[in-house]
Amino acid sequence: MKNKITNVTNKLALTISLLSLGICPAQEFEFTDLFPQKEGVSCYRIPSIVTAPNGDLISAIDERIPSCADLRDNNNINIVSRRSSDNGKSWTSIERLVDYPLGQSASDPSMIVDRITNTIFMFFNYMDLEHESQVYYLKYIKSEDNGISWSEPVDITKQISPAQWHKDFKFITSGRGIQTRKGTLVHTLVNLDHGLHLFKSEDHGDTWQWIDTPLIPGNESKVVELSDGSWMVNCRLNRKGHRQIYISKDEGKTWASRADYSLVDPGCNAGIIRFPDEKSSLEKGVLLFVNANHKTLRKNLTLKISKDDGETWSAEKTIYKGPAAYAALSLLENGDLGIIFEKDDYTQNSFVRLPKDQILSLLE
Repeated sequence: MKNKITNVTNKLALTISLLSLGICPAQEFEFTDLFPQKEGVSCYRIPSIVTAPNGDLISAIDERIPSCADLRDNNNINIVSRRSSDNGKSWTSIERLVDYPLGQSASDPSMIVDRITNTIFMFFNYMDLEHESQVYYLKYIKSEDNGISWSEPVDITKQISPAQWHKDFKFITSGRGIQTRKGTLVHTLVNLDHGLHLFKSEDHGDTWQWIDTPLIPGNESKVVELSDGSWMVNCRLNRKGHRQIYISKDEGKTWASRADYSLVDPGCNAGIIRFPDEKSSLEKGVLLFVNANHKTLRKNLTLKISKDDGETWSAEKTIYKGPAAYAALSLLENGDLGIIFEKDDYTQNSFVRLPKDQILSLLE
C-alpha cells in the first residue's frame, strides 16, 4: 500500500512540475479531427461511422455551408465522407457523397451495414427549402463496394411514414441502425408530435416497412439487439438528465419502458453497440455506450460498459472531459473500438481509438 501511495504522489508531483513549466502531460488518447474547419464551410456536424464488410472504416457527416443551422433553416447542407483502410490510422481526403443544388439540403447521415449482401445503406433527411419549406423527406444511398462508390438517392418517405405525417417534423436518427442476427435491417425514426418509431427491411433493403408502435417520450435514439434476440432502444430525452430505455421481445409490436438514471445525459445523441459482435465467442450480453456524461451540459464524453444487456452499467472510462456532443462508435476490424464525436463546441469532429485490451480490462 505504501508503494502505491508513493507512486500516486510521484505522478502528482510530476504533473504539477510539468504544468508549472507550461508543459501539458501526454494525454491518454490520440484525437484526430477528421473534418477540420475550412474556408467556405461554416461547420461540420452530426458524425456517423461504421465498419464496412472489408474492414474499412467509413465516416460521414454534414457539411454545412452558409451556417451551422439545422436542416429546416439551412439551404445548403451536403453529406461528405472519409474512409480508412488501416483501422483509423490514416484517412482518404473528404469526398462529397450527396450534393443537391442550392436551396436543397441533406442532413443527419446514418448507416446500416448488411453483412449478408455486403451492402452499406446511408440514410439522410432531405428538404427543398425553396419549394417545400419545412417538409421532410427520408432517403438513402447505398454502396456495394465498401464505400468507394454510391448509388443515386432513393426516397423511402412513403414506405416508412404515414401520409398524414407529410408536414410533420420528422427525421431518421443520425448515427447508425442495425442488422439483427436473422438478417433484418432496423433503424429509428422520430416524429416530435407522434413519438419515436422503428422501421425495418426484411428483404435486404429492397423494401422498407414502418412499425406502427409509438415510443413516447422519444427523440434521437439507437436500437441494439440483445443476447436473447430482444430489441432495445436507448433514447435521448431533453431536460431530464437521463436516458430512456425501451425493450421489445416481439420485434417492435409491444414495448416495455423504463428510465435509466445511471445513464446521465444532457439531451444529446449518443451511441450504443454490442461487444463483441455475433462472430465472437466472448460473452454475448456486453454493451458499449458512449455519450456526454453530464446532466445539463454537453461535455465529459464517457464510455460505459454493461455485462448484462443494459440492466446495469458496471464500468466506465472517461474519453474526453471537455465539451463533447454527438457521438458515434464502431468496432474496428482489429477488435479495437473507434469513436467519432463533436469536440470543443462543435469546432472539431475527432476520431479516437480504444484498444481492445483496454475494453477487456474493464470487463474483468
